[in-house]
Amino acid sequence: MLRMSTLFLRTLREDPADAEVPSHKLLVRAGYVRRIAAGIYSWLPLGYIVYRNIENIVRDEMDKAGFQEVHFPALLPSDAYEKTNRWQEYGSDLFRLKDRKGGDYLLGPTHEEMFTLMVKGECSSYKDVPLVIYQIQTKYRDEARPRSGIIRGREFVMKDSYSFDIDDAGLAHSYQRHRDAYISTFNRLGLNYSIVSAVSGAMGGSASEEFLAPCETGEDTYVLCESCGFAANVEAIVTPIAKLPEASVPALEVLDTPNTPTIDSLVEVLNKEYGGGFTAADTLKNILLMADGEAISVLVPGDREVDLKRLGANLPGVEELRLFEEGDFAARKELVKGYVGPQDAKRLGLRLYADPRVAPNSVWVTGANERNRHARYVVNGRDFHVERYIEAAEVRAGDTCPKCATPVIIDRAIEIGHIFQLGRKYAEALDLTVLDAEGKQRVLTMGSYGIGVSRAVAAVAEQSHDEMGLCWPREIAPADIHIVATGKDDVPFAKAEEIAEALESIGARVMVDDRRDASPGVKFKDAELIGIPTIVVVGKGLADGIVEVRDRKSGERSDIPVNEVVGYLAALLD
Repeated sequence: MLRMSTLFLRTLREDPADAEVPSHKLLVRAGYVRRIAAGIYSWLPLGYIVYRNIENIVRDEMDKAGFQEVHFPALLPSDAYEKTNRWQEYGSDLFRLKDRKGGDYLLGPTHEEMFTLMVKGECSSYKDVPLVIYQIQTKYRDEARPRSGIIRGREFVMKDSYSFDIDDAGLAHSYQRHRDAYISTFNRLGLNYSIVSAVSGAMGGSASEEFLAPCETGEDTYVLCESCGFAANVEAIVTPIAKLPEASVPALEVLDTPNTPTIDSLVEVLNKEYGGGFTAADTLKNILLMADGEAISVLVPGDREVDLKRLGANLPGVEELRLFEEGDFAARKELVKGYVGPQDAKRLGLRLYADPRVAPNSVWVTGANERNRHARYVVNGRDFHVERYIEAAEVRAGDTCPKCATPVIIDRAIEIGHIFQLGRKYAEALDLTVLDAEGKQRVLTMGSYGIGVSRAVAAVAEQSHDEMGLCWPREIAPADIHIVATGKDDVPFAKAEEIAEALESIGARVMVDDRRDASPGVKFKDAELIGIPTIVVVGKGLADGIVEVRDRKSGERSDIPVNEVVGYLAALLD
């Protein structure tokens, strides 16, 4: 039983200054977590109970699916990560350190290498697979901008599991088993979620899906087609390259366009001085970036913005990607800010990429590589040549669905799970083989499957709150029943204790607000803020032989005879 008179808990009436999203505000105010440093949080008793409830649900569903739990250290030697090249690929996101002898170590951001080596050491025959093992472990990533409380931290807890199969058919079966287990897990957590196609990123592999919990403040953006049901993370959207016929287009013409460093100012001058009818979609943006120290130009239509997250996901192997800064322009004076055009990319030493919307034979108005001048009739394939097409432009509501061409909608969400068909990338790098039925060495094929356990606490809070506080689903709440005793004499407190003990005897989890120095108003505000699903008020109604039962989520209130309340609550819990 949790008694608030002795519970290590302090609620706050004001939002923390650094909190931007509801889950961060409420988890701090309700006394669930406390900030230690940017992206690093401690769990207080109520928060740790909720976290463990979620962890137990995840573990229970993994065990039901027949997966086996193992556990690795978080401090790992660099050797295996060097063999898979992720010591370099992870870049600045990796926490690196040296021991007293100068050996390189890391704090594990993910454990593919460790799982692969464990299976390599224990399995030698095709009879040892299929195999699925998992762990629930703390991970570390040096996020450049940790934010949103425990949604994106530098230390977090994940469930990561790995499947090992002799062939691709086995991998597909293991993948489906995980997909089914994830659906059961997130249903039990009471989450509203979507399953969307995704890219694998630094994980590698082929097939990849994300489980996203829709949320206005979510950091992931995904596309949904209400007509055919297609759903995908924006990074995974593939835009077809239009097949435009060659057209008879005049030679490139340089125009005087004074004071037009922006698309809006350029369109205004074009329409005023050069015949009208121009829109931003007729212009071509040259977005200059530094990719691992190399200057690149990415072309997108002028009515679109570059989505850096989407671009980075489609540039495998690039560790650091950033927009050009003033210092970069100062060092490269031949690049005239606001007037760069692709027709001189080779001379300017720029590697040229283009969004698929910049199709071959398309015609543009773009920079002339001279201040206050632009060029029109600039043709892709005639006046410039793209090295590679890459998904770079923002995806917008109203864009056509890749499957059925219906306009799509855009929504925001929190990523709560991700499943990958890794294939043989790590098995080949670390020489994970077994003897097949014919006595030949076979490289195993792998799958990787993650759930953000600590992040799920925030995801549920984002979807389960109102203006007064949290509204936890019962299975993950810190208690089933929150009994609030009010009044100045001993009778309500004694009756609250009696009800609590009776409920505990039938297996209910109970928290009692038995504080004598807190006013009823403070107790009710705390009960609403903390968010336990059922609130029982034992107070002045006792004089008439009743107690009040409140549903935290709906706000519905019922007066129940005090001698019937335990049975009433038992039926509610059943």
